[in-house]
Amino acid sequence: SEIGIKNHLIKRINMREQLVYNLEIIPLEIVVRNVAAGSLTKRLGIKEGKLLNRPLVEFYLKNDLLNDPLVSEEHIVTFGWASNDEIEEILSLSLRINDFLLGFFLSKKIRLIDLKLEFGKFWDGEESILMLGDEISPDNCRLWDLNTNKKLDKDRFREDLEEIDTAYKEVAHRLGVISEEQFKKTLKNEI
Repeated sequence: SEIGIKNHLIKRINMREQLVYNLEIIPLEIVVRNVAAGSLTKRLGIKEGKLLNRPLVEFYLKNDLLNDPLVSEEHIVTFGWASNDEIEEILSLSLRINDFLLGFFLSKKIRLIDLKLEFGKFWDGEESILMLGDEISPDNCRLWDLNTNKKLDKDRFREDLEEIDTAYKEVAHRLGVISEEQFKKTLKNEI
């Protein structure tokens, strides 16, 4: 909201609940990649950790039964998942969000490797307004420690690494969501 991105969040009720606009979700997952990781490395044989010379935007059909296949803009328009204008707006918003988050996370000593976004339409009468309809968290962002490249995201679960909870809480601590005291308590509980 602070950088002018319309989104589904109306207000946070507490740490676990929020009030949001009811969106008609566009059935696409938009992945913005800054560094090679995940399916990109497997699909193209690129070494994990390779810095990309510009953000790469990919579209995936949001369909668990089909394992969220990669699709082109032609697929999107042909099958009516989004219009050309909506695709252009999604691309523009996704790159703005990525640009902002790159700097934001860098200030917290975290590298934003990639992120997944979803968008939806909010209907105001006959007019639809495109809005971000997703969270920003270690569940949909790859986040690595700036100095060590330690993974602080869902890949800890995917790759059967330890300290999943600690990594998430470390991100929360760096972002100011939990205090130093709360974070240290987490570390003591894991020992």
